[in-house]
Amino acid sequence: MIAPSSATLRSRWRIGTVEKAAIAAALMLYLLLYKLHAHHAGINVLRYETLRSVLAGLASLAIAMVLGPMLIERFRAAHIGQTIREVVPVAHQKKAGTPTMGGLMVCAATIIATLLLADLTNPYVWLAIFVTVSFGAIGFADDYLKLTRGKGAGLSESAKLISTFSCAFIAAAWLFWGLGFDTHLTVPFLKNVHPNLHAWLYVPFAMLVIVGSSHAVNLTDGLDGLAIGPVMTVALCFWVFSWTAGNLKFSTYLQIPHVIGSGEVAIFCASLIAASLGFLWYNAYPASMMMGDVGALSMGAALGLVAVLAKQELALVIAGGVFVLETVSVLIQRYYFKFTGGKRFFLMAPIHHHFELKGWPETVVVVRFWIISIVCGLVALSTLKIR
Repeated sequence: MIAPSSATLRSRWRIGTVEKAAIAAALMLYLLLYKLHAHHAGINVLRYETLRSVLAGLASLAIAMVLGPMLIERFRAAHIGQTIREVVPVAHQKKAGTPTMGGLMVCAATIIATLLLADLTNPYVWLAIFVTVSFGAIGFADDYLKLTRGKGAGLSESAKLISTFSCAFIAAAWLFWGLGFDTHLTVPFLKNVHPNLHAWLYVPFAMLVIVGSSHAVNLTDGLDGLAIGPVMTVALCFWVFSWTAGNLKFSTYLQIPHVIGSGEVAIFCASLIAASLGFLWYNAYPASMMMGDVGALSMGAALGLVAVLAKQELALVIAGGVFVLETVSVLIQRYYFKFTGGKRFFLMAPIHHHFELKGWPETVVVVRFWIISIVCGLVALSTLKIR
């Protein structure tokens, strides 16, 4: 299966004068420098996505490390601190007032590094930026309402679902109707099984992947460093998936769908990995900055979209095993409570709180979940060859 050619993609992605001017004004370091390769042979190396991924990662990490202390200082001065619900373990109450909305740092570093070093004529890059910004805006609204109205006074569950599904619909519709994206699926471990969902089912499926991933990361974000570790693991997996899907030679050898243009998405993934690493510097126990919904929703949605673009949607369930575990634990707890008249399956959900109440120190829970995430990532990557 081969996605539309780059020429087809660009012909379908029509932009007006205003949009062209905005793109021209953006930080297009790659496009500006690559024009010089005819005069300076050394600049020709910028055509390789691998090198630009490394450069984007370094740029993203540097931006995150610089922004971190600035945001922490400003948030403390503005009294923008984490609110803690009474229902969580008592040990969490001491975290009240810790600067939150640190996800702004991750979003900013990721987007700036992507704009600097990705090919901005590639519509997949702009789609990744759109999803990150739109879901980040929803998370920001939720965080802001919590801070201004008090505990539990953010966006309602229905409002959050409606807004996230709306943004996901725009992205999925743009991908299918705007870019003519292929609707076949890749089934992990099965070489020649590629079910075709067709338009009527593919768009809802893509929406579910993006929204499900977004909310799964949000549920996982409950301990210092817990969510950001698996985010990096999954982003690394999909750096590999997107790069191999975009490389004709490797995709043919591995017998996976070749998606022309997805190699540029690898640069976005590298930026996300490095920005997350920079955030972890300040989010490691004891955290001096919390992620907030602005970070969790945007990063989760970005991972979901990248999985769709790399044609590895089902592999996301494997790579994001920790996110799946956390989400399933919440569902089990909710419906078990409902059908048994008030009994609880876990001591508390999401499941990381269950282990806390069983006596595991917070740092032990986090590190063990990181180990599970790394194992899940390795299993997901093995699907490239074990087929």
